[in-house]
Amino acid sequence: MSPFKPSLIMMALGVAGMSYNLAAAEQQTSPAADENIEIIEVSGIRGSMRATQAVKMSSNEIVESINAEEIGKLPDLSIAESLARLPGLAAQRLDGRANVVSIRGLAPDFTTATLNGREQVTVGDNRGVEFDQYPSELINSVVVYKTPNAALLAQAIGGTVDMRTVKPLSFSDRIFAVNARGEYNDLGKLNPDGEDKGYRASFSYIDQFMDDTVGVAIGYAKLFSPNQEERWQAWGYPELDYNPDNPLVLGGAKPFVRSSLLERDGVMVVIEYQPNDKFSATLDAYYTKFSDEQLLRGIEIPGQWGAGWANDGVVSQQESNGLVTEGIFTNSKVLVRNDVNRRDADTYALGWNGNYVVNDDWSVDLDLSYSQADRTDFGLETYSGTSRGNGCIPGGCEDLRFEMQGDRGAMFYPSINYADPALVKLGGPFSWGNNVTVPGNAQDGFINTPSIKDELSAVRMSAERLLAQGPINAVEFGVNYSNRKKSKADEGYFLTLKDYPNTLAVPSEFLLNPTSLDFIGMGNMLTYDAEGLYNSGIYQLTSEGETVASRATNTWSVEEDVTTGYVMASVDTELADKPLLGNFGVQVVHTKQHSTGKAVTQDANGLVSLQDNEGGTTYTEWLPSVNLSWHVIDNQQLRFAAARSLSRARMDKMNASLTFNFDPSLAGSTDINNSPWSGGGGNPELKPWMAWQYDLGYEIYLDEGYLAFGAFYKDLENYVFDESVTYDFGGFLVPDPQPSLQQGLYTTPQNGRGGYIRGLEFSAHLTGAMLADSLSGFGIILSGAYNDSEVQEGPDSDPIDLPGLSKKVGNATFYYEDYGFQARISARYRSDFLGEVTGRSLERTSVYVKAETLVDAQLGYDLTEFGVDGFSVLLQVNNLTDEPFVTYQNGDSRQIRDYQQYGRNYMLGVNYTF
Repeated sequence: MSPFKPSLIMMALGVAGMSYNLAAAEQQTSPAADENIEIIEVSGIRGSMRATQAVKMSSNEIVESINAEEIGKLPDLSIAESLARLPGLAAQRLDGRANVVSIRGLAPDFTTATLNGREQVTVGDNRGVEFDQYPSELINSVVVYKTPNAALLAQAIGGTVDMRTVKPLSFSDRIFAVNARGEYNDLGKLNPDGEDKGYRASFSYIDQFMDDTVGVAIGYAKLFSPNQEERWQAWGYPELDYNPDNPLVLGGAKPFVRSSLLERDGVMVVIEYQPNDKFSATLDAYYTKFSDEQLLRGIEIPGQWGAGWANDGVVSQQESNGLVTEGIFTNSKVLVRNDVNRRDADTYALGWNGNYVVNDDWSVDLDLSYSQADRTDFGLETYSGTSRGNGCIPGGCEDLRFEMQGDRGAMFYPSINYADPALVKLGGPFSWGNNVTVPGNAQDGFINTPSIKDELSAVRMSAERLLAQGPINAVEFGVNYSNRKKSKADEGYFLTLKDYPNTLAVPSEFLLNPTSLDFIGMGNMLTYDAEGLYNSGIYQLTSEGETVASRATNTWSVEEDVTTGYVMASVDTELADKPLLGNFGVQVVHTKQHSTGKAVTQDANGLVSLQDNEGGTTYTEWLPSVNLSWHVIDNQQLRFAAARSLSRARMDKMNASLTFNFDPSLAGSTDINNSPWSGGGGNPELKPWMAWQYDLGYEIYLDEGYLAFGAFYKDLENYVFDESVTYDFGGFLVPDPQPSLQQGLYTTPQNGRGGYIRGLEFSAHLTGAMLADSLSGFGIILSGAYNDSEVQEGPDSDPIDLPGLSKKVGNATFYYEDYGFQARISARYRSDFLGEVTGRSLERTSVYVKAETLVDAQLGYDLTEFGVDGFSVLLQVNNLTDEPFVTYQNGDSRQIRDYQQYGRNYMLGVNYTF
């Protein structure tokens, strides 16, 4: 009774050529004939596309899918990149790789990810799944549900991404597959202690035992992937001399080069048991271990915002389009940074499903699952410069000229050698300390150590009743209970040299060859082993949480108990003598949510005090849905779907942590607008986003491909905005005099006005066989989408930009596959959108991402032509055109925040299946 129907998968596998051709089998009349049987097998790109077409055609819902071309071989390097090629989907890059996915213009928060039909936890701060946690080699297929049905328990307004592992009893033979690839980035090794060569390898084993009643599938995937980056990053762009009539000028910059090493180990085990046609059971386990270490070296350059403490101000030399394009920061001082970022994450998923056929009419199903994600981050910053604190020493400052280079940021023209260890020494060159627990000139570095733990357990019981007559051929009903708890702990520490107030030359044992910053004109910079230096014990640590309220409020937990009941009827009838298939039903979702956190206030001395805080709510929502497919002509379908759906609120906005202020001078006030209380924070009573959605589509299936057209409209019943509301502060302890009024104004996320999002979609797969048999090896895969939205905070406010919404998304793949040879080139495009990137203290921050077009290419050859069955070689080039990742601030494309250059990634490998 799973909404993910095994029969569709079997059909897809059959169409893809993983079963024998029935017509050939029927010709078996003698041993001689047996020798002449022709086994027709369609694999590779065309086999994958035929499987995709079968899933799309047979589904009652509007779906998109991806299918492995061979065991252990999806067409892209990651699940996220494969998803980004589907109609109406787009991925955002992180450190050069596709990471999170938007569906139909809705941010990753509006998407739910499942593994074999079960909702998955996430390693991020919220619900959006980071798909690079899942090795593509261990995923056999992916189905994206753009429209829900009543039995789809993990639904969301954007859509549901279901990743599926293999079913070993679906195969008739033992299979062993091995893949190995070497990897190289053409930027080379940007840091002296970085890596520029890597590899990825995997194996898959599938077998059947005990007269094909037990099936086993085991997979392992290893990734050792270096990555390089040259990054321009700006602080911002204030007005020159802070005058609104003057042009914008560079407020400050933090450019750097990054060398990363991403290591990931993934393990998949599936055990399937089917002793007879009455009972079947499947146990599947999935585990990934993810480690990303980044070495960052750069020079932080305070610009206009540093006037008075890092320089004497800017002399503007040239202006263009309201921006200072050339200038000089006079008597300028900079900060040399050697940083290390590390993320370690473990993700577990375990599930068991049992199905029992009671009789010809009834069957029952039980599903048990558990998943867990643990993530720890370590962000180390170490500072050095020509002297400690604000101010200069002779030879330690310069007139630093700059020229803006459009999207690429600025080029600088220094006169100081920032790689000189006799001049550039350890010690904070600016007075960034808090002057409470750390003297102003004693911040010599910083450490961020956030961590996440996410757990989800669920049990589902369901039953199905088959009906022999009438337009309804089956009724399915069931109940699912899940408990999810996500917690975040965040701590940050100031680093101060134990020899403070002295500066310190970098000990020789930690010095490395200089790092080049020629991409911004800064020449070489002092480079050392920052983590080794930190581990040597030269720094003392002071908690930032003692003086920064936002640090304390970033520790929280959210727990949800969700009970979902559903009933769904399957439709199999006719309309105007043409088949009408589909389903209709309803879910009722009851949720109890609770959050704990800290209430934080700050005293006159700048120290924070903490009190426990908690809150929560319960709610019940009804979610009806209908999906209909009318076969108006042979191999042509008209689709209609309507549903009410929900996406739960972001967990960081549901947390109970808050900051409050108490003014004792207003203790006697009884006016809410002049209350002694004020504050802001999360909202543990935040309800989910709700929407009614409507879909209309038309699909044409051809012997050699398909065409699909679609339109959708999502009526958002609400959206989450920050609002000022009345809040009861009576539970918090404050010093005397005690206030007469316990209420005050509080800024918090609220379920506000809604709006709409609408769009058009198109997709096609066409082969050269439509023109001539001689062109049958050629093919083209196309898709495009246009999205539009209008969501307002208030009746008179301007529409906001929805996170994740690109108005235009497009994909194109051209391929040739024949005579053992395979070649393809793929491009994917998305227009500007509002995305999330890493900001200060490793927090996520919203910025605009510029339009980008990514191009990948692949060549392969199957050596079967030379008698080596199952052996093939492969060459891939990712980011063929070296497309940068560009972001800008405040909706102003002149204010470039990031310009990230990743280079091209080359991979050469072999695949062997037997």
